Amino acid sequence: MVSTKPLVSILVPVYNREGIISETLSSALSQTYENIEVIVVDNASTDGTWSVISDYANRDPRLKAFKNESNLGPVRNWLRCVECATGVFAKILWSDDLISPDFLEKTIPYFDDPQVGFVYTATKIFTEEPEAGVLSYANGKTGIYEAESFIQGDFKAKGYPLSPGCAVFYLKDIKRNLMLHIPNATGSDFSMHAIGNDLLLFLLTANQYKKIAYISNPISYFRAHPGSISIESADGKLPLHYDMARAHFAEVYRPDLICVLNSRLFMDLRRYSAAKSFGLERISDFYVENQIFNVSFFYIFVAVIRKVLRRFF
Repeated sequence: MVSTKPLVSILVPVYNREGIISETLSSALSQTYENIEVIVVDNASTDGTWSVISDYANRDPRLKAFKNESNLGPVRNWLRCVECATGVFAKILWSDDLISPDFLEKTIPYFDDPQVGFVYTATKIFTEEPEAGVLSYANGKTGIYEAESFIQGDFKAKGYPLSPGCAVFYLKDIKRNLMLHIPNATGSDFSMHAIGNDLLLFLLTANQYKKIAYISNPISYFRAHPGSISIESADGKLPLHYDMARAHFAEVYRPDLICVLNSRLFMDLRRYSAAKSFGLERISDFYVENQIFNVSFFYIFVAVIRKVLRRFF
C-alpha cells in the first residue's frame, strides 16, 4: 500500500560516531510516521562508523547511505545530506541525538496550516538515559504561534533553541536558508566550526513565514558528552559566534533588531574574557557594515534582573 502521507527526509550527517550512531539510526527508523527516508552521509570517518551505517542500510531500504571520499567540514556535509534528500519535509538529526518514535507523527500535522514554517519541540539533554535528561526549551503550551515570537525570543535570550535538532522544516526551506558561509569581519570560517549556521536556519525561516508551531512535550533528546559542541565551548566561542550570526541576520534582514542585539553584544563582550581571541573587542566587530551602535539600557536592566532572579528561584 502506497502511503498518502508526504515523504519526510531524516538527515543524519555523521563523523566518527562508531559507539553511538546505531542508537541514533534506530531512533530514526523507529518512527511511527510511515513515509520516511533516512539520509546518512558519513564525512570520511576514520573509525568503524561506516561499517555500522552499511549494516543498517543493508537491512532497511529506507536508509540511504553515502560516504564522502574526504572530510568536507561539518556544514558542507549537512548540505550533502540536503542534496541527497527527496522529501517534502526534512528533519535534521545529529549523529549523537535521538527522537521519540512519535516525533514526526506529532509534528508533521502542523504543516496542514500553510502559514507554519517549522515545528519545534521541547528537549531533554541527557548523558545516559534520555528520559532522565534535563528539560530544555520549555517555552509555553503546545500550539501555533506567531513566527515573530521566535525571533524576538531568541534575540532577547529567552531560551529558544539554537539547533534545529529539535525541529522539522520544509526541505525547500533548508535548501534556501542553510548557509555555508556567514559574512563577518573577523575572518571566522563558519563552514568549518558550524556555530551559527544552524541558528540562522531558524531565524531566516521564521522571517519568511507568519507562524511556527511548538510542542511542549520533550520528544527530542540531545546527548551531552565530551565530543559535543556545547561542552567544548566553555570559553565563549559558542555564544559569541551565535551572536555573530544574529548580527548578520539583523544587519541584512532585520535592522529594527540592531539596538536590542547591541545590548546583548555589550553584555557578552564583558562576560567572556576570551572574546578578543576571536577578534571581538567592540560591538562594531560583530558587523560587516552596520554603523548603528546604540544600546537599549532597558534591555540590559531586564536581562540583569532576570539573571538575579534565576539565582534565587
